[in-house]
Amino acid sequence: MESSTYGRVTDWNEVMKKEARGLNNADFGEVQEVNESIIVTERGSINKEKFYLPKSITHGYNGRILLFDITEEEAKQKFMTEPTTQTTTAATEGESKDREIDRNGETLVPVIEERLDVSKKESMEEATVIKEPLKETKTVELQLMHEELIIEKRHVSEVTTTISTSTSELPAPPSAQEPVQTKTEIIIPLKREEVVVSKKPYVKEEIVIKKKPVTETKTVTEQITSEKVSVRNSAGKEVIQD
Repeated sequence: MESSTYGRVTDWNEVMKKEARGLNNADFGEVQEVNESIIVTERGSINKEKFYLPKSITHGYNGRILLFDITEEEAKQKFMTEPTTQTTTAATEGESKDREIDRNGETLVPVIEERLDVSKKESMEEATVIKEPLKETKTVELQLMHEELIIEKRHVSEVTTTISTSTSELPAPPSAQEPVQTKTEIIIPLKREEVVVSKKPYVKEEIVIKKKPVTETKTVTEQITSEKVSVRNSAGKEVIQD
């Protein structure tokens, strides 16, 4: 399980393809191979660089990062060429002694602290514009014309009838005609205006959508782990405290 605390490596197979780091956050790439005494790491995708780092200088493993007690400059000077078996053993022993006691006879104890690295990445969100039909009822008043029948009774004068009967050459007026012998229908056309409804679409208005950048400040709070060193003498009394 990944942890912010570096512990001892119990299974070297777990560190394969894991990130390799050194002092001052030195980047050694990924672990490619683990031998009996050497860990081979590789960094870069085009100009690849390999490091042949002794197991004895590993500081610890937190499930994601294998940490070495060595700087990038030291690693480039000593461990960028593939060693032979004999030189590997000598380099491992020599490096172990160098890391424990330097030229002045001082013991070196690396103190590791996590550094908070906050970066930004761009993500994409989507805004959806939705158009949907909205039903409403419209009422419009319209004047329509139609024709109606007006029935009137008009009496024909007797003089007209007398003149019509005495003058045989003139055509007989309607009142002098004989009554119909069968049922007769007379068609009278009547005009009427009717409502014709049609719907036509038109552009009522336009919606303009724009984008503008808005900057806001976010506060990031994260817990980091650092190491505290204290030295006690043989009597158990604390000598110094960092």
